[in-house]
Amino acid sequence: MRQKVLDAAARLFRDKGYAGTTMRAVAARCGIRAASLYHHFPSKDDILAEVFDYGVRRVAAAVRAAVDCLPPSASAHDKVRAAVHAHLESFFVYGDYTASNIRVFGQAPRPVQRKNRGLRDRYEAYWHLLLEEARQRGELRRGVDLSIARLFLFGGMNHTLEWYTASGVSFRELAERYTDLIFHGIGRSDGATA
Repeated sequence: MRQKVLDAAARLFRDKGYAGTTMRAVAARCGIRAASLYHHFPSKDDILAEVFDYGVRRVAAAVRAAVDCLPPSASAHDKVRAAVHAHLESFFVYGDYTASNIRVFGQAPRPVQRKNRGLRDRYEAYWHLLLEEARQRGELRRGVDLSIARLFLFGGMNHTLEWYTASGVSFRELAERYTDLIFHGIGRSDGATA
């Protein structure tokens, strides 16, 4: 029942936001009385905190597993591409959870945000290490601001929730395109402007 509650809540938070999601609505979606929810979660904020954690944990685990599956000789470029692919794919596998993280985090009460911040920080730090490895190996420019590069990449990947459809390019192809933008940019390499 606990997972059913989380699944229902994740969908409601995604669709209705924090203020628009009530314990009564979560209970109705689960087919139980609102009072029964309190056997599993003390409050809406506790449900939201767990929805946030669930989404971040699943995406982070998928990304780490994808990178760990690569051979030791894999380039930093290959690691970033594998991480991008896993991030994108898991974003849709756990869609209600990840969309709630993206759309509702700013609406959440500060204590809920603080509770989830450590997981988010560790996930972002993992990406920083991937990008730092690429820089150390000479696969990224020395002077590139890795925090901005990561935010740029996360912004692009996370926004796919708003526009991506399965009828478009595959996650693998999309990962290739995002990775190409990080490693090669969009400017002409010869410095010409036309």
